[in-house]
Amino acid sequence: MTQFLQRRQWLQRSGMGLGGLALMHLLQSEATADGVKTRGVVNPTHHAPKAKRVIYLFQAGGPSQLETWDYKTLLNEQQGKPLPDSVRQGQRLTGMSGNQAILPMAGSIFKFAQHGQNGTWVSELMPHMAKKVDRIALIKSMYTEAINHDPAITFLQTGSQISGRPSIGSWLHYGLGSESEDLPAFVVLITKGKGGQPLYSRLWGSGFLPARYQGVQFRSGKEPVLYLSNPPGISRDSRRNMLDRLNELHALEEDRLGDPELENRIEQYEMAYRMQASVPDVANIGDEPQRILDLYGPDATKPGSFASNCILARRLAERGVRFIQLYHQGWDQHGNLPSAIKTQCQETDQPAAALLEDLRQRGMLDDTLVIWGGEFGRTNYSQGTLTASNYGRDHHPRCFSMWMAGGGVRPAVTHGETCPFGYNVVSDGVHVRDFHATLMHLMGIDHERFTAKFQGLDAKLTGVEPAHVVQQILA
Repeated sequence: MTQFLQRRQWLQRSGMGLGGLALMHLLQSEATADGVKTRGVVNPTHHAPKAKRVIYLFQAGGPSQLETWDYKTLLNEQQGKPLPDSVRQGQRLTGMSGNQAILPMAGSIFKFAQHGQNGTWVSELMPHMAKKVDRIALIKSMYTEAINHDPAITFLQTGSQISGRPSIGSWLHYGLGSESEDLPAFVVLITKGKGGQPLYSRLWGSGFLPARYQGVQFRSGKEPVLYLSNPPGISRDSRRNMLDRLNELHALEEDRLGDPELENRIEQYEMAYRMQASVPDVANIGDEPQRILDLYGPDATKPGSFASNCILARRLAERGVRFIQLYHQGWDQHGNLPSAIKTQCQETDQPAAALLEDLRQRGMLDDTLVIWGGEFGRTNYSQGTLTASNYGRDHHPRCFSMWMAGGGVRPAVTHGETCPFGYNVVSDGVHVRDFHATLMHLMGIDHERFTAKFQGLDAKLTGVEPAHVVQQILA
């Protein structure tokens, strides 16, 4: 401690007020909980965390649980028949199918088989994940209130259907800090070239938290992070000199005004400078061995593909990035579902399974929480024309499937159940808020105690409604 203080005094006497600010941050980083270092406001963590980091494979658009994880023989038997009113019970429909006189039930054309020690039913669309069912906790009983994409995705990512709240990654960065000195704590990756519902930067924004907690998007190509490179004619030494002078001015202003946003700005400038060296290294998956590229499949060497992003996610996780969010669009299949979902699964099945295996081989799966899922599910009836080989499904918030693996999650578990029609949850429902509470719990945080002041209130990711940790899926 004395050594740190002497260094701080030297920096201040040298006119480097920034050094004092950075040093204070370091001094506040030393508290531990059960030997786990933490640097955020949850210091120490509320309990010993099971997961150190999260890789969230978000399937934007709403994957059909009926074609992937939730096998329903009754739908095939009732093919084309109207959905009984006793099943729907007057529940809300979107405007896209609300004017249909008949809601014809649609069974999946894809075959299902049982896999793993518990005989988990998995679609033929996911042969690689079928081999990994003993490593995951499959939740079949997820549900939400949101019925349209934007509020539903916003809810999953921020805990509110209304935009403006901090995203999950921002909450975790704020609460737990960063384990990397030269990479952001929160990184976003988006599959290149996919259509579908748009994604907005506010989904990985920091909301009312300081701007330094927002996610940083990595892109494929020569410049993974925009505006990170030096402009033409500016050397790295010149940039360092400029930052030193700018930091001195900001430190003087911070001393005068006491505005914490100035410190945030200084930290962002310094992180950008360090990232000039770290980002090209982490983004270069060309140095991966061929066996790893083969593990992730034929798209592994295609920049910006889901497979390539899964490899990059693992590389980021190795280097201390706490929350890595992958978005894969294109699951919004109102028509031509059989063909479209087959393509989606071909793009994502092998890479997702490979990520679990890659993490396991490196000894990282035990403390890395991997999540797969979308914003809601799909209806058990066909939207529009129903034929034996072609149909579509509308949005369905009443039930959908998600899986979690690693990081304190109990493997080889299937949690929750939907009705034989695949329309309603009948046991062990898991609301979006319960999912958030469970995620936080695995990271060492009690969701009830982790708050931030906003408009005079103690705001939290799980909001004001009841939220419960899903104990049944915890190891």
